[in-house]
Amino acid sequence: MIFTNRSAIFFDFDGVLVDSARIKKAAFKELFKSYGEKVVSQVIEYHCLHGGISRVDKISYAHEFIIGKPLSTTDLLRWGQDYSQLVVERVVAAEWIQGAKECLEEMHDKLPIFVISGTPEDELKEVIHRREMEIYFREILGSPIRKPAHINNLLAAYNLNPENCVFVGDALTDYYAAQETGLNFIGIQGDIEFPHATIVLPDCRDLKQNIFDVCPACHY
Repeated sequence: MIFTNRSAIFFDFDGVLVDSARIKKAAFKELFKSYGEKVVSQVIEYHCLHGGISRVDKISYAHEFIIGKPLSTTDLLRWGQDYSQLVVERVVAAEWIQGAKECLEEMHDKLPIFVISGTPEDELKEVIHRREMEIYFREILGSPIRKPAHINNLLAAYNLNPENCVFVGDALTDYYAAQETGLNFIGIQGDIEFPHATIVLPDCRDLKQNIFDVCPACHY
């Protein structure tokens, strides 16, 4: 294996590697449907604008600031469990984003690749294990730790130069995590309009070449 101590790729999971973003959106609709269409619409808007953060944070926000009735710690845990029951099996069965599997197969033994997601870490690892994707990643990291903290920890642990690393995501939280930690960024198109001049791809079919364009040090 030809690893460099300077270059690495960081991936979000849902909507970037696996076509599961719509599954997560549908789960929020189902979870809040008893509160009516207006609440559901606001919850979905918040979910889309804050993709990549923990569902617990989104559920907590929805109850406190949209519905106006904050949840107790016990009830928040139950809501999180209800959400998991709606999504896990569907995400395990979801299709790959086009080009994602081929990109990982070509690059995983040449550069360190990490997954950093807002999904609870135990659930994320279960899904990746059941999808037989573990071989591609050096680390699989999820919530409750937020993405910038994960990135900084990995940069230090693997002696990585952030200027020679790329974060691939589909949410503004991914973009801002990359900005905060000094990583290059490539967007995979979803529901979000990224800032001007951001490289945004419809899927992962041309991802490898764009990674090399934005980060020449990633060449191997």
